[in-house]
Amino acid sequence: MSYPEPLSAALDRIVSAVSTDPRFEGVAAGGSLLNGTADEFSDLDLVLVVADAHYRDVMDSRVDLAAGWGRLLAAFTGEHVGEPRLLICLFDEPLLHVDLKFVTVADLDERIEDPLVLWERDTVITRRLATASATPLAVDPQWIEDRFWVWVHYGATKLGRGEIFETVDFLSFLRANALAPLASHLRGHEPRGVRRAETLLPDVVPALAGTIPGYDVCACVTATRRTIALYRQLREQLPLPVRRGIEAEAAAVRYFEMVAFAVAAKADGAGRS
Repeated sequence: MSYPEPLSAALDRIVSAVSTDPRFEGVAAGGSLLNGTADEFSDLDLVLVVADAHYRDVMDSRVDLAAGWGRLLAAFTGEHVGEPRLLICLFDEPLLHVDLKFVTVADLDERIEDPLVLWERDTVITRRLATASATPLAVDPQWIEDRFWVWVHYGATKLGRGEIFETVDFLSFLRANALAPLASHLRGHEPRGVRRAETLLPDVVPALAGTIPGYDVCACVTATRRTIALYRQLREQLPLPVRRGIEAEAAAVRYFEMVAFAVAAKADGAGRS
């Protein structure tokens, strides 16, 4: 199978090196290589399967290993995304982001997708994948509903305090964790935040764009109102209704509107002075 440059050269180099190292059992790929959407801007998402007896040694030396697989510019582990097994790398020649996740054979049982096997020793990956099914990412609309109005109240407190940067970040959080996942769920896509929203959710893009404010308190008020309206619209489209937090919704929206009135009045007063 052919892949776009610069992916192809880096992939060949890594697979070739790993396949000659007896500590490894195989290499598999997820992400854009798996779903066939790889382009010149894609990164590499690789799963490196390590023999149990060598796992600790490989984990201790993984930065050095990666440095032997290309011109490594930077590397750090993935605790910040809840995945300490992950080594996030930036290679040069070609300049490329590569995620390397080091796992044991048994670790393959817990996965969100069946990876594309690029190389394996004695079909060990293929055989293991056949013993347990993947659990794809899924949206739980009730989980979102149970949290959404708490989030709205929290965002309103930031707005009321005049923390515009915090408010802008908060609205981004709601797009990635509530609005885009619900829209993806309604269209049969896996929830991936706002990734590829322009391609996968073209009909929702104008509404999502309306939830992006500039650095301005009144723009934040408008964007928050639009966020609430879009969430309610998406909620109405769910084939199975959620158990609504009616009192929480009413209280959070009422509080937000109180804050919105106050900050708008303050902004208007400042403009007149």
